[in-house]
Amino acid sequence: MEGADVRERAAELPREPGVYQFVESPGATDVGSDADDARSNAPDDTVIYVGKAVDIRDRARSYADPRSDRIARMTRRASAIDFAVTDTETQALLLEANLIKRHQPRYNVRLKDDKSYPLVQLTDHEFPRIEITRDPDAGATVFGPFTSKSHLEQVVHAVRTVYGIRQCPDGRFYSRDRPCLDYQIGLCSGSCGGKIGEAEYAEDVARVRKFFEGETGVLADPLRSEMEAAAADADFERAANCRDRLRAVEALHGAGGAAIDAAEEEGARTVDVLGASLEGDRATVARLHAEDGKLVDRDQHTLSIPEIDDAIDAGTGIGADAGTDTDTDTNETDTDGTDAPAGSVADGGESLVAGDRLARVLGAFVKQYYADRALPDRLLLSERLDDPDVTAWLESEGVEVSVPGAGREATLVDLALKNARRAHDTDEAGALGDALSLSSAPTRIEGFDVSHGQGTDVVGSNVVFVDGSPRKSDYRRKKLAEENDDYANMRDLLRWRAARAIEGRDDRPDPDLLLIDGGRGQLDAARDALDEMDWEIPVVALAKDEEIVLTPDRAYDWPDDAPQLHLCQRVRDEAHRFAVRYHRTLRDDVSTVLEEVPGVGPELGTRLLRRFGSVDGVRGASIAELRGITGVGERTAETLHSRL
Repeated sequence: MEGADVRERAAELPREPGVYQFVESPGATDVGSDADDARSNAPDDTVIYVGKAVDIRDRARSYADPRSDRIARMTRRASAIDFAVTDTETQALLLEANLIKRHQPRYNVRLKDDKSYPLVQLTDHEFPRIEITRDPDAGATVFGPFTSKSHLEQVVHAVRTVYGIRQCPDGRFYSRDRPCLDYQIGLCSGSCGGKIGEAEYAEDVARVRKFFEGETGVLADPLRSEMEAAAADADFERAANCRDRLRAVEALHGAGGAAIDAAEEEGARTVDVLGASLEGDRATVARLHAEDGKLVDRDQHTLSIPEIDDAIDAGTGIGADAGTDTDTDTNETDTDGTDAPAGSVADGGESLVAGDRLARVLGAFVKQYYADRALPDRLLLSERLDDPDVTAWLESEGVEVSVPGAGREATLVDLALKNARRAHDTDEAGALGDALSLSSAPTRIEGFDVSHGQGTDVVGSNVVFVDGSPRKSDYRRKKLAEENDDYANMRDLLRWRAARAIEGRDDRPDPDLLLIDGGRGQLDAARDALDEMDWEIPVVALAKDEEIVLTPDRAYDWPDDAPQLHLCQRVRDEAHRFAVRYHRTLRDDVSTVLEEVPGVGPELGTRLLRRFGSVDGVRGASIAELRGITGVGERTAETLHSRL
């Protein structure tokens, strides 16, 4: 719809409170004023935006003169404007929330459900089974959802170590007459082989239920006792193992005491603490919930961010965060070709997330989440709400809303924020593990790439991501044989990595997943090396052209906004960056790069390197920055800039 079409349609709308919807018909582009007639025969219309208004006509008319190119594109996509009148503004607010959840419009902030988060279930058997799942069985006792599947796996392992709850499938359990291997290694009490009776087993299950309901000591106390006993016996490896499990157990309910204290101190029956975090085109709201002074629930919710980042409805919007990322790397590889760790790396980054964007995320979450749920007595928020209608609605419902700046309540909000930020990374790893049908979320991923110039200065990079973030202290790089064969180079790089792992010469833990920068040829070469060295680590490849993830069995063409694809892309891009940087370091001999530039001698070359740190730094300098060096005139600066 063009501006004239919007004005014509708006003139037909009522001057009453309610909601309006921009609708796109199949194949409709820049539709004229007869769009409503054409749309009546199109059952597959798509709602692309839902808004609320005190005066539907005035609000709809404002779209005739879009405030940005992106809003103009949205209106041009639309073929019609629908509406629904309500009695009050509060009804309009709730109807808007329900319509957004129903239609998931492209240009709205949209709350998605949290079914992808892992849960713990105790099955409904005479000898219940404990397992992590995203799709609970009927009749099972379910706890969660939780943020991190890898963290949860540590906790379940600790539960089984202390209480011996079985994890084997029913077919195996009922077909055995003697205990399985889990019993031999202390992870099961041997219920399948009659080593424990049903009543005693039920007591252990009851203790496990108490733990997941919040009584941390039920599991933490036995682990602490075992740790202390191991330390007294100088069995430090077992003590360290107990310590790690104890930390995971205590972290699972780490917020409980604070939430209970806050609820009791304020005398509130129910308290919800909300923290919002933005990352790219995705937002997460973490919620902590207490009832009658007891923490009873915690969850995370994902909201998709609209394609446009200008306000469609309220003058503000949400877009991709801006940011900077710089790093330096001064390490050299030994002249004999052995590997060297990535040395001192200064890595800086700044998230430039505007408070009004986070406020809009929280406003969208509150009205959609609580539209069909009971409101709490109190809401503690990380940002002030920017929607006066939402604020008025909460006030009319008697909900006390605050943004604490200090004290115990501020600590609670900080905890919710940490959960929200953490969810970005764990979501991606969990989504990747599910998409690739891995046994667990790949929290430690290693990326590989090769860089060379027509077969010279061939180098390989090995980067490491842990929980979705680069761990640069674990980066490695390798000078490879001079060979103009990408497949052979990748095979050599992976053979080197696998050999170091198998021979115990690598002090890093084995990864959960290997990611190759390249296509099918590079993937096959990597697999050949892994098979040769008998190193059984899952491996995938991601090429830059089509952004398709390749496995030995198939190719995955995930949507551009898939979280698992984003994680793979970050690993791939970092492996490529690190390889190219090392290749340039070897290629850029100072005597041939700087001193061959007319007007640059040894003394001036030294000054340039002191100022910019490396040839790469000189290459990235602007002409104005080069002119600031003593001895560099305008002509020399321009020559340096063009040559490098």
